[in-house]
Amino acid sequence: MPSRDQNAQEGPDIRHNYIKVNVGGDTIFVDSNQYLPNIKKDRAARKLRKHKPKDPKPKEWLASEHSLQKIADYKPFNFVDGEGVRCSLYVSGCLFDCPGCYNLVAQNFNYGRPYTQELEDQIIKDMSEDYVQGLTLLGGEPFLNTQVCLKIVNRIRKEFGHKKDIWSWSGYTWDELMQESEDKLELLSKIDILVDGRFEEDLKDLTLQFRGSSNQRIIDVPASFKAGKVVIWKNLVH
Repeated sequence: MPSRDQNAQEGPDIRHNYIKVNVGGDTIFVDSNQYLPNIKKDRAARKLRKHKPKDPKPKEWLASEHSLQKIADYKPFNFVDGEGVRCSLYVSGCLFDCPGCYNLVAQNFNYGRPYTQELEDQIIKDMSEDYVQGLTLLGGEPFLNTQVCLKIVNRIRKEFGHKKDIWSWSGYTWDELMQESEDKLELLSKIDILVDGRFEEDLKDLTLQFRGSSNQRIIDVPASFKAGKVVIWKNLVH
């Protein structure tokens, strides 16, 4: 039990690991070390309670039921969302709920502004520049916004064929997408590169190329369909 204070000094009092506490008019000293085991247990319990990204069953989440066809952002002429100079379209809405998500606000399907023909035309105009290598789809979750993503992807293929490449990030893994709805499979079949998998905070690695955690992969989509298995992007460095 804490001992009563026999020291009449004024002001703060520090005695090794003891904390000076006033209880009912009496001053007592409490050894702070006796609480350390509980602190450690509390930290461990909080770590165990930390949630993981959600794991949907095949076809559990459908774009037709969730997407509001809104755009969180559009960033033309950037160098960070894939290889070369890119135009990046951030769609709104994601259900994976990955802890540590870098774009938390875009998880809301109602965030941002509607996708419009005017925006689509601007994207095509920007991509017509010779130095632009391609389009990148991010979010949010592109595969839960297939209405929007298929519109722009189909337009790009119509205007440029395969002269411009298309990248997409997704919380879905390749194997999960193989069991998914027709619209998701259609979108997958029309892109060139898929960065797949949830962001796993415990596997976070800032040195990775175009990825946030080491479980994620950069997949060559046409080569993977041809081989019947995942083929990693040939330009992967780390």
